[in-house]
Amino acid sequence: MTTAPDTRFLTSSSAPWLLLAMLPRFSGKRWLAVCDSFSDPREFLEASTATQKSFGAGPEARALMAAWQRQDLAFQPLAEVAQAFDTCQHKAIQLVGWGEAEYPEPLRHIPDAPAVLYVRGRAELLSRPQLAIVGSRNATRAGLDRAWQFAAALARKGYGVTSGLAQGVDGAAHAGALSVGGDTLAVVGTGVDVIYPRSHAELTRQIAEQGVLVSEYPPGTGPKSGHFPRRNRIISGLSRGILVVEAGLRSGSLITARLALEQGREVFAVPGSIHNPLARGCHSLIRQGARLVETVDDIEEELSAWWNEPVKPRPRPARKPAVAPDLFAAEPATAPMPEHLAEREIAVLQALGYDPRSTDQLCTATGLPADQLMQSLLLLEMEGLVESAPGGYLRVLQTPS
Repeated sequence: MTTAPDTRFLTSSSAPWLLLAMLPRFSGKRWLAVCDSFSDPREFLEASTATQKSFGAGPEARALMAAWQRQDLAFQPLAEVAQAFDTCQHKAIQLVGWGEAEYPEPLRHIPDAPAVLYVRGRAELLSRPQLAIVGSRNATRAGLDRAWQFAAALARKGYGVTSGLAQGVDGAAHAGALSVGGDTLAVVGTGVDVIYPRSHAELTRQIAEQGVLVSEYPPGTGPKSGHFPRRNRIISGLSRGILVVEAGLRSGSLITARLALEQGREVFAVPGSIHNPLARGCHSLIRQGARLVETVDDIEEELSAWWNEPVKPRPRPARKPAVAPDLFAAEPATAPMPEHLAEREIAVLQALGYDPRSTDQLCTATGLPADQLMQSLLLLEMEGLVESAPGGYLRVLQTPS
């Protein structure tokens, strides 16, 4: 049985922004035109039908605004908006409207900015200087390590680390920032009360407690394919710049990089091995003018040239939180694993990336003693799957015959 909506919704300062965001068939460009013409969204919601129609409000949107004017919570569409408001109150989700002081200023100026943000956690982090880290969901172990290390280094220098809470690079970036007690912001393509992906349940809990979860979708909204490309504009819009760690040529991270350029943000890319298919997106960005990054100093050097607001380093690192144990459990395969290999050789191959790894690193990663590791490496080298290189061994890219 559904409870009646709380009438406090009708007098809340956030309610007009929530209603504006949930008007049917009322695009971002239309409500931004409303913001340009009215100092308060209530003025538009309570305007005449003719005025509302002149801004492109269709019959469904006008009916909802008429119910608002009558304060008719029995009208089902208005009751649904009020229910979303009540859910936010009960779940400690903060509503931040476009015209409110808490709304992050950089995001306010992007095309198609969200009318309202749903925020769970430390809302003050929205206005913190931040850098986005994005990359492949199927990152190599080396890519995950890089994302973690860059995030930790940026967090130590006082930046918030922003990403999308997806598997792979996103999760590693959030976890890296948390590992040094830093600030991290997760922009999700669901409601902020929905755990997705399920494997990030513990990481989501940590971000809600120590960082902040942000969404433009109401509580209870499940994952839909169209939501994730749209949330990318918020990731880049919140940030001073975006760092792409590993990405294929068709990666969604390149969409985020393009949006960042359109929004006037800086784009940075970490180069990788020419044999790694997940480095090709980064190399493409570098050819198009993205800044090649080897250290955090490369990022700060570029940002300081155009963004004058100083960043205050964290005075001291907080305790290291527990991180979801499966975050770096295994490197997702970037190519099918040969079926004839024994279990030991498969473990060694999975531990290798397209950059050299030393035998000490491989012993640690696989748990194999040195003599067994060397036997497996020799077999893999004879198969043409592995080759020795300065610094250790690396995986060989298998091209289709």
